[in-house]
Amino acid sequence: MIGSGIFILPGVAYVEVGGPAVVAAFLIAGVLVLPAAFSASEMATAMPEDGGSYVYVERGMGPLLGTVAGVGNWFMLSFKSALALVGGVPYLVYVAPELAAWILPLALGLAVFFTLLNATSTESTGRLQFGIVAIMIVVMAWFVVGGIPDISAERTAGAFDATSDGFLAATALVFISYAGVIKIASVAEEVEDPGTTIPRAMLGSLLVTTVLYVLVVYVAIGLVDVEAAIEAGQLDPDGEGPIMALAADSALGTVGVVAVVAAALMALASTANAGLMAAARFPFAMARDNLAPDQFEAISDRFRTPVAAIVVTGVAISVMILTLPLDLVAKFGSGFGIIVFVLVNISLVGFREGAVDDYDPTFTSPLYPWMQLAGIAGGLLVFSQMGLVPIVGSLVIVALSLVWYAIYARSRIDREGAARSGVRQSVTERALEQTADLFDEDRRYDTLVALTDDTSERARTDMVRMGADLSRLRTGSVAVAKFTGVPHRAFTGGGLTVSRPGVPDWLSYDEPPGWVAETDWSLTTAGATALRDPASATFDYLEITAENVPEAVVEFSTFEGYDLLVLERRPEELHRRFSSRLTDHVLKNAPCGVLLVEDYGFDGADEIAVVANRGPYDPLKLLVADAIAEETGAELVLLQAVPADAPEQRRETVHDYHVELMRILTVPARSRVVETDDRVAGLARFAESADLLVTGMESRGLRGDLFGRPGDRLVDSVDVTAVMVQPDDERQPGLVQRVVLDKLFGG
Repeated sequence: MIGSGIFILPGVAYVEVGGPAVVAAFLIAGVLVLPAAFSASEMATAMPEDGGSYVYVERGMGPLLGTVAGVGNWFMLSFKSALALVGGVPYLVYVAPELAAWILPLALGLAVFFTLLNATSTESTGRLQFGIVAIMIVVMAWFVVGGIPDISAERTAGAFDATSDGFLAATALVFISYAGVIKIASVAEEVEDPGTTIPRAMLGSLLVTTVLYVLVVYVAIGLVDVEAAIEAGQLDPDGEGPIMALAADSALGTVGVVAVVAAALMALASTANAGLMAAARFPFAMARDNLAPDQFEAISDRFRTPVAAIVVTGVAISVMILTLPLDLVAKFGSGFGIIVFVLVNISLVGFREGAVDDYDPTFTSPLYPWMQLAGIAGGLLVFSQMGLVPIVGSLVIVALSLVWYAIYARSRIDREGAARSGVRQSVTERALEQTADLFDEDRRYDTLVALTDDTSERARTDMVRMGADLSRLRTGSVAVAKFTGVPHRAFTGGGLTVSRPGVPDWLSYDEPPGWVAETDWSLTTAGATALRDPASATFDYLEITAENVPEAVVEFSTFEGYDLLVLERRPEELHRRFSSRLTDHVLKNAPCGVLLVEDYGFDGADEIAVVANRGPYDPLKLLVADAIAEETGAELVLLQAVPADAPEQRRETVHDYHVELMRILTVPARSRVVETDDRVAGLARFAESADLLVTGMESRGLRGDLFGRPGDRLVDSVDVTAVMVQPDDERQPGLVQRVVLDKLFGG
């Protein structure tokens, strides 16, 4: 649709760019809107609902960004309407200077008039809108045809030069002229045959508007000497003023001036009316999604319109007219308009990549995803040239939207966006692939069980047993090393000394452990023979002395190339920060996977609880749990926490993920998804009844040092033998990945 920007902004943009390249600015702005128009057209055919770009962002990116888009659209269109109502001042004064004192009363009167019009009849509003646009197109076509013969080639030289200084800033300034292009989708629910009508109307509108804007601006700057008009006081120093009336006066005479001024006033009225109509749809759609009060969703029985949403929008526009400087309002609207277009492009990517089952558009955007990526990059580039005020203004609107969501909406919704759901699905699929690959690969697992003088007698036997379980199933070896610290000695180089004194009594036994005889071996495979025949289980026992035991453990495991390192978990070390300790040093520097064992007496297992720390299970954690269950005949319980108010989609994704995991595991398993706002307490309630807890370790940061890591707090809160698994460096998630996984799966 043709907006007021074509009458207000050419002179301002001319000054901004410093010459006739304002024509190129209008052209490039239209091109940058094209990806959003394609994206909005596709999504409108899949979701013909009132709300337009808000609906697309909310469904695609989730209610949080949907709130930002909804509030932002409402402010942008309200600002645009307020600007339009008083933006005709120069044109009105041009033909009737005596009316200058009545500008605000007239603007307020028009605001009230359009509010009542929209509240009482959408049908009549649409007919009026169509008539205004038709008249404007006829007048502007006459302006172009009649003005072309009088164009000065000198004034239009460089009109399409995109290298001019200030070109991007001018492009950003005129971007608001195209804000109405995707507003068509905001009333999609009221359109017949949206699958065909919406794409044709939106793309056709953009094409006609862009061509008309470029031609009109080209003719206007070819007819008007902008610098001379500023010196003569016909235009303000910043280029504001009735530039189109000046151009018509020089080419079309008095009749042309009257026609152009009338068209300008109609454009301003049209923009205000359409902006109010579209803006009111956003609180209506947000109320339907529980992001705004229910009153905005109420439909008048008499007029069949959302009266409350329309009236509130009209009041807001009136307040803006009375209190806000309109140049600032225009910049705010333009800046947030760019953000909305960027979000629309991102939302389409979210729907496509999220593989939403009921997303079935009848029109699809061409050149996906390159079209959308170009729109995102171009929008951000132009936004960066907006200047401090609109950027800060946009951020303030975003902040207010986030506050509103946190205070009002968050507790009222139970859904998430297609993008987040799709990313979670992609992450779980990748995790399943990695788990299946690890279970299927024919890889030896050589295990080093590291003992020290502080290792308890009870723990050392279970550490060896657990390390041996995996090594047996993976045809690997088990080495048990007793590390002893010695005082520093001069001239020795500080190295370690390795000896093989023979297997100690506690490591060899004539009879298998008591729990072996009670195990149902029909549920086990490879490890059964080894446990029932102790002679088949051989260990390499070493005694190692070193001045620095933590460094010796890492050095020896690195040199010998072990795949797993088993240590006793010592809680007193984990809660001590600035000290030299074995556990901390090994966790930070070990070249392989690490198992920390906290022993409460492990005499076999019927149930092993396997807890997911962040997102999907690490494959090594599952492999260790599966190996122990294989040897003991236990059943695995896959424990994973989600927030108590988590959307149903999240719970279903986690449950489906567990079902697929159970197809990979070699032992019986069942799923339990714990809904809790206290992740540690919720998991502990179910882990307490297990015979063994297998969980993971998380990277320690300042928060972990002050409050404890969730994995440590979980182990500390249950009286169950626990194994904490840390994968090797290649499998450990980085900081960004951990944050993403927390947002996707966190409880």
